[in-house]
Amino acid sequence: MKNRLYFIDHIRVFAFLLLILFHSALPFVNYNWEVKNEQKSEILLSIVLWFHQWRLPLLFFISGVGIYFSLKTRNILKFTVERFRRLFIPLVFAMLFTIPIQVYVEYLQKGRVTGSYFEFYPSVWNFVPYPDGSLTWSHMWFIVYLLTFILLLIPLLSILKIKIIEKYKDSFSNVLSSKYLIFLVFLIQYYIYYQFYLKYPEQGSLVEDWFVFNSSISYLILGYLLASSNQFWDNCERYRKISLSLAVVTSIILFINYYLPNALPKKEGMDAQVYFLLDALQIWSIILTIIGFTKKHLSNSSSILQYLNQAVFPFFIIHQTIIVAIGYWIVKLKVSILIKYLLLSICSSIVIYALYEYIIRRTKLTRFLYGMKNQ
Repeated sequence: MKNRLYFIDHIRVFAFLLLILFHSALPFVNYNWEVKNEQKSEILLSIVLWFHQWRLPLLFFISGVGIYFSLKTRNILKFTVERFRRLFIPLVFAMLFTIPIQVYVEYLQKGRVTGSYFEFYPSVWNFVPYPDGSLTWSHMWFIVYLLTFILLLIPLLSILKIKIIEKYKDSFSNVLSSKYLIFLVFLIQYYIYYQFYLKYPEQGSLVEDWFVFNSSISYLILGYLLASSNQFWDNCERYRKISLSLAVVTSIILFINYYLPNALPKKEGMDAQVYFLLDALQIWSIILTIIGFTKKHLSNSSSILQYLNQAVFPFFIIHQTIIVAIGYWIVKLKVSILIKYLLLSICSSIVIYALYEYIIRRTKLTRFLYGMKNQ
């Protein structure tokens, strides 16, 4: 597979930009978020719960695909150094210089601080972890997990680059991508749900977060394995309507029984098993659907795609800080939740774009700090 798969770039851009719309909704629902609106929307919460199921699995799957194609043109050492530079440096920079803004805004709304940001900021260098202190990786937990997975998988990735083993790996990927097995891959996630979902609720803390850890690394490995199979990409397109049907049916059932009543299972029983099965199938069906329809309709490049493909990682780094900072003022307005949500989404998008276009992409230093390639 030598030609660039532009539909993968489209999916990557879509997955990251979706986070702006997703996080802009969180002040208006009962969710763990830095700034909160006084009124909450139950309908919006059900939509948030639905998006939350598949947005990060999609990102980890696409990250695994990216790892495969990166290793096609790099040796393990060069790949590791590049990934470390483009993930670890932005992570540290964000934790020390970007994310503290959203911690300050949260503490300001809660009344924990009353002074200016410049009075608050030195507390970051006390290195006291949030929520007791000011240091946190916040939404950059995705990068922490991704970097951890890459470092843990280096031995396996090295072995899989051996020609004879790579040949067997590709054969296995083709089997996994066959007409019927491609839909049964969700059973891997069902097993992870069964083993870890209730015992280890989602934390994003890396430690004792075994459900998110195992679920995320499995999607990343699947992305890596299936990326080499032309049959996988072709079958995603060929059976996209079946995938869409499965996604719609499972989503409707989950909305009615779990999302709308905000009744995700918290104890063992038949209800939990049904949820595990349906949610695992829903997530995998949505991933297959997005791949299938994007491959069918968005397989060409464009100047906009090239621009956004470079921009999405800096967008990701700054997006939550911008949304929280602007949200602090938006939630004070005496207008409906819908108007507030639209204002927050639009204003945040404009500021994120402006910061990227006129600052981040303009200098070698800022490109380096935000994980961009050199021009």
